[in-house]
Amino acid sequence: MKIAILDDHQDAVRKLDCFRLLDGHDVQVLHDTIKDLDTLAARIGEAEVLVLIRERTPVPRALLEKLPNLRFIAQTGKASAHIDLDAATELGIPVTESRFSGVATAELVWGLILAAARRIPQYAANLKAGVWQRSGLEDDATPYGHGLGVALEHRTLGIWGYGRIGRRLAQYATAFGMRVLVWSRPESLALAAEHGHELATDALDLFARSDVLTLQVRQNDATRGMVTLDHLLAMKPDALFVNTSRAGLVQPGALAEALARGRPGLAALDVFDEEPALRDAFVQMPNVVCTPHLGYVQKENYETLFDAAFRDVLAWQAGTPRNLVNPAAFGRRT
Repeated sequence: MKIAILDDHQDAVRKLDCFRLLDGHDVQVLHDTIKDLDTLAARIGEAEVLVLIRERTPVPRALLEKLPNLRFIAQTGKASAHIDLDAATELGIPVTESRFSGVATAELVWGLILAAARRIPQYAANLKAGVWQRSGLEDDATPYGHGLGVALEHRTLGIWGYGRIGRRLAQYATAFGMRVLVWSRPESLALAAEHGHELATDALDLFARSDVLTLQVRQNDATRGMVTLDHLLAMKPDALFVNTSRAGLVQPGALAEALARGRPGLAALDVFDEEPALRDAFVQMPNVVCTPHLGYVQKENYETLFDAAFRDVLAWQAGTPRNLVNPAAFGRRT
C-alpha cells in the first residue's frame, strides 16, 4: 500500500516502535502543514491511505475529490469536524479513529499551571540573558502587579468540563492542596459532587471564583465561542486562564481584550486560532505562557495513537476493518 502520514512536524513517527507495523509498505511522511489543497493533493496524490495526526490538516470534500487513489483514512484521536465524513462515506472511504488516555494532556496542563504560577519561563529566559531573579513582570503598573510567583496551595482550580482529563486535573489539584470548583454537564456535575468537589452555579460563577481556570471541553457547534468577554472579565486580576483544548472555544478577540484590561492577569495557551502559530500575538505577550500544541505530543501517547492507527490500516487491508466511524463507507468502493 501507498501510505501518506501528514504533519509529522518533529519527524517522530518513523522513530516509534510501532512504525515497524508498516514494514513492506510504501510510506510517505510529510513534515510540514500544507494549507493549499492543490499543493497538498500534488504531494500525496498517489496515496491509498492517509494517516492523520489529530486535526492538523483539514480533509474537506474538495481534497477528497482530488485524491482518486485514496481508499482509507486512519485518524489519530477523534475524527471530528476537520474531516468531511459525509463526503468520505459517499466516496466509499472508511475512516477510523484511535483513542488515548488523556494523561499526556493532563500532565501538560499541570506543567503550564506550575510554569505560569511560578513565572518559570520568564525567569529562565532572563537568566539565559544574564539577568538574575527578574521575571520581567515586576512593573507595578501591569495588571498582574508583581513578578513574584505564587503558590497553588489553598487556591481554587476551576474546571469547565469534568471528563477524563478534568477528573485527572482535579486529582492533581487535590494533591497540591487546592480547592476544586467544577462547571460541566449535569451528569458530570453529579459525578464531581460525588467526588467531593464544589460545584459552580453557572459558568460566570466558575470564572469569578477561580484562581486558575482550565477548559476541558470538546469544540463543536454547540461549544464554539462559549467563553465570552464577560466570562473572562469576571476573573480576578491575578487569576490564570488555561486553554489546552481548542482556541475556538473562546470568542474571537475576547482573551486578548480581557488580558489588556487586566482580568485575568495571566494566561497559558497550547492552542491557537491558526497553527502553526509562529506569528500569533499571544506568543509575544510577557504574561502569557505558550506551547506549540503539545497536549498529546508525548512518546507514550504517540505509541498508543499510532499503534492503533496502523493496526486499523492493516485490519482494513485484511478486509476486517475496526474502529470505523462511518461503517456505511466500507464496501462501497472496490
